[in-house]
Amino acid sequence: MKKIAMILVLVIVLPLVYLIITNYNNVPKLDEDVKEKWSQVQNQYKRRADLIPNLVSTVKGYAAHEKDTFIEVTEARSKVSQMNINADTLNNPAAMQQFTQAQAGLSGALSKLMLVVEKYPDLKANANFMALQSQLEGTENRITVARKDFIASVKKYNIELRTMPGKLVAAIAHPSASVKETFKATQAEQEAPKVQF
Repeated sequence: MKKIAMILVLVIVLPLVYLIITNYNNVPKLDEDVKEKWSQVQNQYKRRADLIPNLVSTVKGYAAHEKDTFIEVTEARSKVSQMNINADTLNNPAAMQQFTQAQAGLSGALSKLMLVVEKYPDLKANANFMALQSQLEGTENRITVARKDFIASVKKYNIELRTMPGKLVAAIAHPSASVKETFKATQAEQEAPKVQF
């Protein structure tokens, strides 16, 4: 009887202990990676928000009568600046949706501002405006890359929590770990832009 008990321990318990020991750090490592990637996303969004006042003031000098557009951009920037989604709230779908919608609103307002710019050839030739526009373009590209990296990191983390052996190890060693939210395209982002000739 003792031999059977010993064999059961060797066959069942030891592999389970080995599995937990070898996979124990996966969830915390992946969680930290998600947090790091999220801070990069926030960093790029902040950079964009910091560029907007300079961009608006440059355009205002040329297009003072485009007041509604300036107000829309300023309000969208203000709304985005008031939101703060930290890495600990990434598992809150409602907060992520609000954040995504606010950022999409700011992107839409910036697009309208760029349409205003098209009406003013002198503005397009202004060196300050050109530099700001270039910085904004670069920032938008960095936002895209940061979001892509964040989505990939969340995917790895969520897969670890949903598949074996990570699911088992997380349940035993990290019971508070939960699936994280990522970006979902807004309705406006899913629609193809209408081009008229």
